[in-house]
Amino acid sequence: MKTLFVNKEKALKEKKWFILDAEGKILGRFASEIAKILRGKHKTDFTPNIDDGDGVIVINAEKIKVTGNKENKKIYIHYTGYVGGQIKTEYKKMKNKYPERIISRAVKGMMPKNRLTEKQMKKLRVFKGEKHNMEAQNPEIINLG
Repeated sequence: MKTLFVNKEKALKEKKWFILDAEGKILGRFASEIAKILRGKHKTDFTPNIDDGDGVIVINAEKIKVTGNKENKKIYIHYTGYVGGQIKTEYKKMKNKYPERIISRAVKGMMPKNRLTEKQMKKLRVFKGEKHNMEAQNPEIINLG
C-alpha cells in the first residue's frame, strides 16, 4: 500500500462551497465543524501541508447560541497597538453590532497557527440573515446535526 498525497493542482480542482445555517447552533461546536471543513479534514485524502479544504458560507449569524452564562460574562479583547489601546467588547454588544465576527473569531481560534491558516480563513464567508451573495459558487446546503 502507498499513501497518496494531494498536490496543489488536484486540490484546486476539487474545491466545493457549502452553506451552513447557524440558527440554534452552539458556537463552539459549530465553529469546530467549520474549521474541519476549511482545513479539508472531512475528505478521505486529507493532506496537512496542502490547502485542500472547501469554502463555507454561514447564514443567520445573529441566531447563534452560547451555553451557560457566557452571554453575560464573555468578553472579546482587542489591542490596537497604541498605549492604552486595549478594547473590551461584551458578547451582547458584539452580537448586536457584528454577529459575523463572533463566528469568524471562534473559527480562527480553532485553526492551526501556521502559514495556511490565512488562506483557509479567506474561504469563510459569514452573513447576517438568510441572504448571501455567493450564488456563483454553486454552494451545497449542509445540515449539521
